[in-house]
Amino acid sequence: MTYSANIKNAAVILAEQRSRKSWANVYAGRARVLLERSFRVVKSSTWPVVLSGFIEPVFYLAAFGYGVGPLIGDLNDGFGHMVSYPTYVAPALLATSAMNGAFYDSTWNVFFKMHFGKTYQAMMATSIGPLDVALGEISWALIRGLAYAIGFMVIVSCAGLVVSPWAILAIPAAVLIAFGFAAVGMAITSYLKSFQQMDWVTFWLLPMFLFSGTFYPVSVYPDWLTHIVRALPLWQAADLVRGLMLGNVSMVLVWHVLYFAAMIAIGLTMTTKRLTSLFMR
Repeated sequence: MTYSANIKNAAVILAEQRSRKSWANVYAGRARVLLERSFRVVKSSTWPVVLSGFIEPVFYLAAFGYGVGPLIGDLNDGFGHMVSYPTYVAPALLATSAMNGAFYDSTWNVFFKMHFGKTYQAMMATSIGPLDVALGEISWALIRGLAYAIGFMVIVSCAGLVVSPWAILAIPAAVLIAFGFAAVGMAITSYLKSFQQMDWVTFWLLPMFLFSGTFYPVSVYPDWLTHIVRALPLWQAADLVRGLMLGNVSMVLVWHVLYFAAMIAIGLTMTTKRLTSLFMR
């Protein structure tokens, strides 16, 4: 029996085994295929876009942390400790970097593949299922978020802005944040049909970035507005990373983790259902 025949027989066996599973039309265990494709694409054409996502928070840190910072002085970190302005801003910029990298990759990238490249239609004509697509695309967004987190952490460490050993946990926290935003971003994108709708989605990132406690405590707002801001995912992300990097570890951080776990569960469920209804008819 030839090598190609052995491969075909193995594929038939796997297909038969999968067909007996209740989730056979949703998940094939081949999300890694989408990761391989993403690695090939980034090496050939999109690496400048990926690099820009790392440079952007560094520019914000330099402009606001060290440009505006001397005019502001030290800030209260919310636990009675006074910290320098760059030290206060850096964790929120790390959270923002994780958000941007994951969200943009799971929205515009997915939108193009879905409506113009017809990539997912071709993929799901094979044994790949909608959950494979969701996990593969989101996993790639997580890898970007991890790379941004590590790179930014190296920079702030060299700048002397890491004041607690708990800061090492800010890296997995950034990955969790990226996971949450990527899952929800892909779920939302799966329902959108035009560039105008996509513009509205990305438009909301800017006010969330500016007003979610990135550059100043949300306690400056009226009480009613403070409660609204604290419900936003970027405030949850910034407060989680800030708590770890400043060593303010408490049970509040667990609630932030649960918040993003809920985002992940909702996003994956919505994405899988939507892709199934679109491409598995």
